[in-house]
This record gives sequence, structure tokens and C-alpha cells, in this order.
Amino acid sequence: MTDASDPPRDDEPVVPPSRRAAGDSRRATDPPETGPARQSHLRAARSEFENQVAHARAEFEEANERIKERTGRDLIVAILIALAIGAVLLGSLLFVKWAFVPFALAAALLALFEFGRALIVSGRRVDLVPQLIAGAVLVLSAYFIDAGLLWVVLFVALAFVVVWRLVAQMAANDGRSYSAVLGDVLLAAFLQLYVAFLGSLCVVLLSKEGGEWWVLSFIIVAVAVDTGAYAAGITLGKHPMAPRISPKKTWEGFAGAAVAAIAAGVLVGLFLLGLEWWMGAVFGILILVTATVGDLGESMIKRDLGIKDMSSWLPGHGGVLDRLDSILLSVVAALTLYYLFTPLVAS
Repeated sequence: MTDASDPPRDDEPVVPPSRRAAGDSRRATDPPETGPARQSHLRAARSEFENQVAHARAEFEEANERIKERTGRDLIVAILIALAIGAVLLGSLLFVKWAFVPFALAAALLALFEFGRALIVSGRRVDLVPQLIAGAVLVLSAYFIDAGLLWVVLFVALAFVVVWRLVAQMAANDGRSYSAVLGDVLLAAFLQLYVAFLGSLCVVLLSKEGGEWWVLSFIIVAVAVDTGAYAAGITLGKHPMAPRISPKKTWEGFAGAAVAAIAAGVLVGLFLLGLEWWMGAVFGILILVTATVGDLGESMIKRDLGIKDMSSWLPGHGGVLDRLDSILLSVVAALTLYYLFTPLVAS
């Protein structure tokens, strides 16, 4: 091996430095390799990319399986369903206010139907057609009549389903016990109060001036409660909150729900409702309470019926009522705060 400063050998041609530099320059500016070598390089890069994608997918599926094993939900399907419902909800509220009424009506009727079917399977007598008729009238009338008259419609709806159940029982004449008949009558009224009436209150809130923003806001906070509880419960949950009612709900999940609810309440209060920050915090706290109570209440009903979900209509979520459990009761808090805060903001 010779050093660059060594003199050239006799058998080695002498290359002037200028020509040597020119050759180096030409090599530096040569075009990239083409033909088979380039194709081989591209195949190797594609293979590496595919391996990275496959590895990331495998890790995601493994994480999804762990979540599914712990919660019984398919995370991917649940996210896709939630996005689809959210898109319809936003479209109905932001562009055409009254378009939310059919959306609310469909949700209430589906929830009534699946709840009624679950009760029938458990041995109760539920008249589905009268329930659906009364529920439809109650929800629709909430948008077109004065809120004070809604109580009259509610009374008529309750009387209708109760009398129908009693007449149907008399026609059956099957020797059903008095306590069973009484239980059927109370459940007939409960279905209207729990699903149809609370759903109609959401339509009442919608009908108010700027009501679409209040409906959107309380739904956002209720969803934040569910999401915060889910995320914190999955990652940190150790101490059961109500093991006899819902074993998978934890105090850590409730803490996550509280943080998410207050943050979402302050944000929607400031940017959607024009409220003071403390009003938004109150909004978030009340929705946190009602959403949690509604969720636990429906869990208690399902536990009593011996079922996991009301239905399987929404893959990854269960039934329609399983998604409405935290929303139905929260509308009471939202409507109450609308009447309390709107005069304060306007003054």
C-alpha cells in the first residue's frame, strides 16, 4: 500500500492532479443506479415498509385483544360506529336544527323496542306496539307544543299503555298472579318515563333558542365522561366502584371521567354556549353525576335481567340503550341549567 504522497512507480501511469479531480467530480455527479440494481433496492425498501406495517398492526391487534378481553368490546369497531353516529349527530344539529328530531325519534323507538324485548325474554308482558306508538307521540309532540302541555301528553301516554296492558291481561285470562300483573303495569309506565319522556326532554331543549348548541354540548360532555372513565379504567383501574352492579367500573375510572367532564364542560361553556368558566365547570360536574348515575342504573337493570347488553345492534357498543344510558338522565341536568344560566348570560 502506498501513500498519496509517495512518488508513482515506473509501471504506473502518472495522472495529473487536475485530471484526477475532474474524474472524482464526474463520479460524484453520475446518475443514480438504474436497471436491476435499482429494482432490487426498491423491492428491499418495500419489503422493509411492509414488515414495519405488519409489526405495527400486530402490536395494535394485540393491544385491542387485551382491551377486548378486559372490557368485552372490540375497540376498532366501537370507534368506527361512534364516528358514524357522531357524524350524523353533528350534521343534524349544525346544519338543519329540526333534522335532529327524526334522529332522536329513531333512537328512542329503537331503545324502547330493545328494552321491551329484553323484558319479554325475562318473562314480563310488554306490549311493544302500544309502547312504540305512545313513545313516538311523546317525542314528536315535544318539538311542536308548549313545554307545559308535554305533561298532558305524558299523562295520556302513560294511561294508554297501562290500560292496554290491563285489557290485554283480562283478555288473556291465563291466571297470572296479581303481583306479576302489577309488575307488568309498572314496567309499562317505566318504559315511557325512562326512555320516551327523557328523550322528549332532549327535544324540548332542542326547540329552545340556541337549543341545538345545548344539546350538542351536553352530549359532548356525556361522551367525555364515558371516554375518560374508559381510558382511566383501562390503564389505572384497580378499585371497583360498584362491584355488585358493574364490576368493571372503578374509582380510578370515575376520577378520569371527572377530569374529562370538567375540562369538556369549561370548553363547551366558553366556546359553544357563551358561559362563564365556572358555569361550564358546574355544567361538567352535573353531567358527570347524571351520566354516572344513568350508566349505573342501566347496569343494575341489565344485571337484574341477567344480560350483558340490551341488544347487539351496535357492534362494539351493545344496544342503543347502552349508548343512551348516560345521555337520557343527563338531559334533565342540561335543561335545568339552560333555564338557570340563560337569563344570567343574557343580563
